[in-house]
Amino acid sequence: MADRDPHALPAEVRTKLAELELELSEGMDPSIGQERRAPITPTSSSRYNRRRSSGSRDERYRSDVHTEAVQAALAKHKERKMAVPMPSKRRSLVVQNSMDAYTPPDTSSGSEGEGQGEGDEEEGGDGEEEDGGGGEGTSSSREGSISMEHWISRAIHGTSSTTTTTSSTASSSSSSTRSGGNGAAAGRLADVLAQHVYISAQHRNRHHHHHRHKTENHSAPPDVTGYTNTTTDGIQVERAPVSVTSAQRQTPKYGNAELMDTGDGVPVSSRVSAKIQQLVNTLKRPKRPPLREFFVDDFEELLEVQQPDPNQPKAEGAQMVAVQGEKLGVVTNWPPSLEAALQRWGTISPKAPCLTTMDTNGKPLYVLTYGKLWSRSVKVAYNLLHKLGTKQEPLVRPGDRVALVFPNNDPGAFMIAFYGCLLAEVVPVPIEVPLSRKDAGSQQIGFLLGSCGVTVALTSDACHKGLPKSPTGEVQQFRGWPKVLWFVTESKHLSKPPRDWFPYIKEATQDTAYIEYKTCKDGGVLGVTVTRIAMLTHCQSLTQSCSYTEAETIVNVLDFKKDVGLWHAVQTSVMNMMHVISIPYALMKVNPLSWIQKVCLYKAKVACVKSRDMHWALVAHRDQRDINLSSLRMLVVADGSNPWSISSCDAFLNVFQTKGLKPEVICPCASSPEALTVAIQRPLEEGSTPPGRGILSMQGLSHGVIRVDSEEKLSVLTLQDVGSVMPGGVMCVVKLESVPQLCKTDEIGELCVCTVATGTSYYGLSGMTKNTFEVFPLANDGSSISDLPFTRTGLLGFIGPAGLIFVAGKMDGLMVVGGRRHNADDIVATALAVEPMKFVYRGRIAVFSITVLHDERIVVVAEQRPDSTEEDSFQWMSRVLQAIDSIHQVGVYCLALVPSNTLPKTPLGGIHLSETKQLFLEGALHPCNVLMCPHTCVINLPKPRQKQPEIGPASVMVGNLVSGKRIAQASGRDLGQIEDNDQARKFLFLSEVLQWRAQTTPDHVLYTLLNSRGTIASSLTCVQLHKRAEKIAAILAERGPLQDGDHIALVYPPGIDLIAAFYGCLYAGCVPITVRPPHPQNISTTLPTVKMIVEVSRSVCVMTTQVISKLLRSKEASATVDIRTWPPIMDTDDLPKKKPPLQHKPSNADTLAYLDFSVSTTGMLAGVKMSHAATSAFCRSIKLQCELYPSREVAICLDPYCGLGFVLWCLCSVYSGHQSILIPPSELEVNPALWLSAVSQYKVRDTFCSYSVMELCTKGLGLQTDSLKSRGLDLSRVRTCVVVAEERPRTALTQSFSKLFKDLGLHPRAVSTSFGCRVNLAICLQPHRLGKLADQGTSGPDPTTVYVDMRALRHDRVRLVERGSPHSLSLMESGKILPGVRIIIANPETKGPMGESHLGEIWVHSGHNASGYFTVYGDEALQSDHFSSRLSFGDTQTVWARTGYLGFLRRTELTDASGERHDALYVVGALEEAMELRGMRYHPIDIETSVIRTHKSITECAVFTWTNLLVVVVELDGSEQEALDLVPLVTNVVLEEHYLIVGVVVVVDIGVIPINSRGEKQRMHLRDGFLADQLDPIYVAYNM
Repeated sequence: MADRDPHALPAEVRTKLAELELELSEGMDPSIGQERRAPITPTSSSRYNRRRSSGSRDERYRSDVHTEAVQAALAKHKERKMAVPMPSKRRSLVVQNSMDAYTPPDTSSGSEGEGQGEGDEEEGGDGEEEDGGGGEGTSSSREGSISMEHWISRAIHGTSSTTTTTSSTASSSSSSTRSGGNGAAAGRLADVLAQHVYISAQHRNRHHHHHRHKTENHSAPPDVTGYTNTTTDGIQVERAPVSVTSAQRQTPKYGNAELMDTGDGVPVSSRVSAKIQQLVNTLKRPKRPPLREFFVDDFEELLEVQQPDPNQPKAEGAQMVAVQGEKLGVVTNWPPSLEAALQRWGTISPKAPCLTTMDTNGKPLYVLTYGKLWSRSVKVAYNLLHKLGTKQEPLVRPGDRVALVFPNNDPGAFMIAFYGCLLAEVVPVPIEVPLSRKDAGSQQIGFLLGSCGVTVALTSDACHKGLPKSPTGEVQQFRGWPKVLWFVTESKHLSKPPRDWFPYIKEATQDTAYIEYKTCKDGGVLGVTVTRIAMLTHCQSLTQSCSYTEAETIVNVLDFKKDVGLWHAVQTSVMNMMHVISIPYALMKVNPLSWIQKVCLYKAKVACVKSRDMHWALVAHRDQRDINLSSLRMLVVADGSNPWSISSCDAFLNVFQTKGLKPEVICPCASSPEALTVAIQRPLEEGSTPPGRGILSMQGLSHGVIRVDSEEKLSVLTLQDVGSVMPGGVMCVVKLESVPQLCKTDEIGELCVCTVATGTSYYGLSGMTKNTFEVFPLANDGSSISDLPFTRTGLLGFIGPAGLIFVAGKMDGLMVVGGRRHNADDIVATALAVEPMKFVYRGRIAVFSITVLHDERIVVVAEQRPDSTEEDSFQWMSRVLQAIDSIHQVGVYCLALVPSNTLPKTPLGGIHLSETKQLFLEGALHPCNVLMCPHTCVINLPKPRQKQPEIGPASVMVGNLVSGKRIAQASGRDLGQIEDNDQARKFLFLSEVLQWRAQTTPDHVLYTLLNSRGTIASSLTCVQLHKRAEKIAAILAERGPLQDGDHIALVYPPGIDLIAAFYGCLYAGCVPITVRPPHPQNISTTLPTVKMIVEVSRSVCVMTTQVISKLLRSKEASATVDIRTWPPIMDTDDLPKKKPPLQHKPSNADTLAYLDFSVSTTGMLAGVKMSHAATSAFCRSIKLQCELYPSREVAICLDPYCGLGFVLWCLCSVYSGHQSILIPPSELEVNPALWLSAVSQYKVRDTFCSYSVMELCTKGLGLQTDSLKSRGLDLSRVRTCVVVAEERPRTALTQSFSKLFKDLGLHPRAVSTSFGCRVNLAICLQPHRLGKLADQGTSGPDPTTVYVDMRALRHDRVRLVERGSPHSLSLMESGKILPGVRIIIANPETKGPMGESHLGEIWVHSGHNASGYFTVYGDEALQSDHFSSRLSFGDTQTVWARTGYLGFLRRTELTDASGERHDALYVVGALEEAMELRGMRYHPIDIETSVIRTHKSITECAVFTWTNLLVVVVELDGSEQEALDLVPLVTNVVLEEHYLIVGVVVVVDIGVIPINSRGEKQRMHLRDGFLADQLDPIYVAYNM
């Protein structure tokens, strides 16, 4: 903030400014009671200039008119205020980018206005940055109110007390204080800024409101998290976070959604949601009118395309006529070539000065005479041709290209080298000095050198010494460069040519004279070739235009290696024997007035400058008394074609007219690398009237037409002419579209010239050359207007009255948004006009466009001053958006602020635009503030899908039959018809099967448990298990009168005890519930889950080990739950040797066998009831599908607490008799290779794991496959490796797992998946029989992968596409349907059966379906809906269970062993998790997959919706500085691939996204944690 005394201004100005400032300070809460300082308007700022240097404004773009226009436009926003929610930052991020990170002004960073929209550096005479006076800021702003800085710092370092005092809103209630002070730094600040938002003021009441009210969803299990109980705080299921002391954070990290009515935008008691509400309110504001037309992208998806507005201005003039310049006069003594001129002056007047170079103190360093220039050039020519290589094999021959690498302070050496090359007929390629090996853009220069075949680089001694060297002293190879020989051109290093050797001097020919490099918009570097005749003719036409005469003195501030500086100060000057005074860039930085002083000292007639040099001189001129510029007859303004240079010209004239500067002297010129000088204004005859200026409407320009602006005056562009066509040339203007058709007289187009004096080609690129240098403009009737080719200049403009040329912008800066054209320079100018706070560091702003979703989007990147506060930044950003919107009627897609001096620079200090854009797109720009506005910019999204009035299920079915589509249903083999010698079938109950096995095969080993070292920790035979189960039953009987069917919670680590306890319960007639034990390092978040399951399941007793029993009653446990309310806890470590009681036999098979509790992906805890009949049927089905026999060994690496994992761990071995090798997944954290080593060691053919195990192996062992192989790990015997899951198969993970371990013998077809859910724990399971692959058929065909169109899927349609086609999504079949299971796909709303081409809910009918939810309060409706649904049409008799998952069936070409066609089931995602956005159905995993791909630092991602906003949470694996890079990338990819606008991007630390035991993301927990402000995010961005 600029601390200036507001009282220095007149009172009425002060009040006006104060009003303006108040209107502009959107988002500021007036309740802060803080007097804002008045800004300094451009008119009043001059009196401060004495004390200040130029501040930070880039004056190239400055225009008082424009500044006023911008301020007026901003004032218009008074009526409709923008309530932009400020992003939240973690404090470490805020501090890093504020004052602490102050970067001292950079001296090396100068500026050359290269590329478009670069903010150039400015430095004042005394080098002060701002307010040299020091303590001028009076205390007026601090009286009676907390000062802003103080207030912000308190908000940022906020202790709980200040949070409550400073913020009057209820939003920073317990949530922000609880975060221990640093949680939400800038966020608290934002609390106070959150205007226009109603925040419910109820304070948290932590032990009341526990039921989470969910909207009715057809497939939601009952929410037992809402089970009322005073001891728990909601349930927490997640990976263990870093331990947090209970004092610091009372509530668990997620899942306490107490006051979160998250459904429909009801206000919630939380800061985060208040901001979202604010965002929603902002987005409700009317946008630009929606568009009408569509174009079909591929075919089904309709993206809106901009229709031309019938009222938009159209060109109405007649077709333009090509304009001819004057004849190029033939002057008798003009030399036939430049070398001839040099020879003439070098021999006739050798003492005449050619060049005077200044040192950094402004003293002449050396004077190069024409004699010296001639003799030294000859010497260079001789050495080039004769002293490199050998006589037989010279290194350089005439016509070869060589690089000229000279620094900006040594024009003499450059001139000698340049003319030496011309004399030797070698082609010089002047380039910048590469400062480091990785300079911005130097790689592209290297490519140019390579394509030109450069092998020799000429340089000066000093420059050669400064190049980076390798340890051996050789110059290092630069990135992208060819290998070059460095050749130093100083005379002392060269041999004298023999007396008889002279260079051959001939007339100018069509041979190439030199190659000038040009940087394109995309950063590529091209070489423009200029022939000798073109070079000579160009010098002649400049001589004629500028009326150069012999021995004139010319002062040059420009880069002499290319462009205007090269043409005037190196080429034309020699042709006319002029004396050039060269001002190096380093001197201009120290003394901006140096060029004016030299004009006075040498009475120079001509000066070549850029508008920036004029501005610098303005800033510093006050100290000078004796300046007299009357000698100047011409001041060439090299960037005069930039419309924004006009204000510098005017201001300069204004100040220096008193010092003898004549108004007609300022001569803007237009040029381009391809067309050389396009036009130059000539000095007027004294007394003649200067031509008028064009004041054009920007609105008109954006449509490509010229309209003189009459009414508004807000958005105008003032243009001055750049003179008329060059002598000997013809000029026309052609349309920008592909065909070069002549424009109308009132139309803007690209200027094209036809003359000898232009470049002739892009070196080595014939196609691009044709499009640029060989253009034949066409008239309306299609005829060509000339037989001679024209050259495109790359400049946009028109030819005005009297043949004057006006330039409105460059092709390179052109951005076409929604069919309208905008120029980057104009947008830079508007952004810089929004600066009452002097915010942008030295005016360094880059503007470019990126293509997202079939249109260009504007990105503005600015360097902010080191002392800017978060709030300044945000203020400035929201005002820039408004200004650009008002003046250009275009939205900015992204505004990014970076710390000062961090944008990549061009060699002369300007902003390297293409490099900046590249960094932005790669996510390597590291901004300190970002504001994305996709909601306002992106108006070509597909129309939201309108749901058709519901067609009845019957008509759907008839429609399917008529169109020949199958109704989607399938079934596994029929259990009744399978004949097998299954002894276990005789028994109804598993307890009986165990007793039978204990009698018939007592010593057969059923279970082997491995420890982390891979050795056997314990094992159980049939009889051991039976005996232990009896003892446990005895303890239970002894415990007292247990009722038949009492529930017992088994809290054991994965292992043998768990299995014994389970069968002990069956023997005693009790119902076991397996519960994962609490994590000792993370009791606070894992124990409440245990407690909740114990209470919800109504367990009368807890059985466990001694260690866990102590843990459940420990002091740590009491801090989290009420340990007095545990049911009796029994430990089973020491079993008595008692005689067991009589075995309990259940009365019938439909009674309860066990309860299965699990947390769904939506964070719901749901327990299902498994009867004895279902359990036996389940075991039989698995036995048949996997062909399990007593002789088999199966390795199981799963959690044994719920679902199929529990069944495989505890039940299957007893039923089928095979040996299970048990590997607890937790042991893999210690030894990732444990599971695969066990599989290899025991020669296992079948193994089961979870996705988390597979991921752990992929990440942990991916790089160790060679060392595992050398240790003899062999997976070639594995026939089936099944991933047990309740989600869509993770194709990418299974494929990378297969690829990684292929080297260890794993067959690629061995890996497959299974699918189960709450209503049926396993519906599909894919067994493979790789052993029999070669001979007879396999019992199960390969899992098939299909590719479906993701866009059709959003409409619930299934359309198969080819692999790799756009928008394709690969889906892997979920496994073969188990025997005895029937599946149908039904419409979740109408419950009608669906055809094969539709996505619907998977319904299942089977003997092993669960028999219902176990709930505290019998929710009968849900129960019957989920477990006993009937179709509304067709087969209405069968009772189905609804899985709650969407999927589809496909009949494949494959057949299984029985010869049946194989039906594949594809699971797409959970109905509960699917998001309805814009009328379409999205699955979170698809969006997450896209997001994870965008940047290497994103390790995990989860998405959810809140009030129709899409919230994307990403985990960052990298420094916090990268957090903001992710915001634009995430927004872009979701737009491109899913046509959705991201509302909020949240960047968090690794491990914050909660995951359940199966490795599934708990998105709803995450949502609740986010809304309750418990995530401690690194950064939260609210997209506008």
